[in-house]
Amino acid sequence: MIRLAILGSTRGTNLTALVKAIEQKELAAEIAIVLSNKADAMILERAVSYGLSAEFVDPQGLTREEYDSKISAILQTKKIDLIVLLGYMRILSDEFVATWRNKMINVHPSLLPDFAGGMDIAVHRAVLAAGMQESGCTVHYVTEEVDAGPMLVQKKCPVLADDTPETLKARVQALEGVALVEAISGLAERHASEV
Repeated sequence: MIRLAILGSTRGTNLTALVKAIEQKELAAEIAIVLSNKADAMILERAVSYGLSAEFVDPQGLTREEYDSKISAILQTKKIDLIVLLGYMRILSDEFVATWRNKMINVHPSLLPDFAGGMDIAVHRAVLAAGMQESGCTVHYVTEEVDAGPMLVQKKCPVLADDTPETLKARVQALEGVALVEAISGLAERHASEV
């Protein structure tokens, strides 16, 4: 069983998909902890409502490296196998990325490499402005370069003529949970075979 840590700063919508997949035995994983850099992040409330261990780690007064070192220490104590970034609104230090290389994934709301570096609704706005015929999401490994790590899973959906950034976001977000479960399942199988 693969031990997951979730890092998030926002609502944590995709946490629900992971919890359901674990409960329904579609995903051989355990969410050991949910951490946030925002005290009022809805992901923490959501985690508590699912009975998960959730913790706010205050970044106030710490450099990026100091903060990431604090997070890393928590993750090592929890014996984490894989970190999942769910709307984590912080740029990670190179040291943190190096420590957790090939053990940290992110879901991006576009078909990478298109629209790399964009966040949330801005990505969907850009997809529509570019007149793209399809969009989707990408689960990828986290590397020092933002949204440039090796891709694990992509899920696609059509862009409709009457789409707004909000309607497109809703359709892409529905794919994100599916893509994450698929990616983590593959990594969990690999992990099980190495243990």
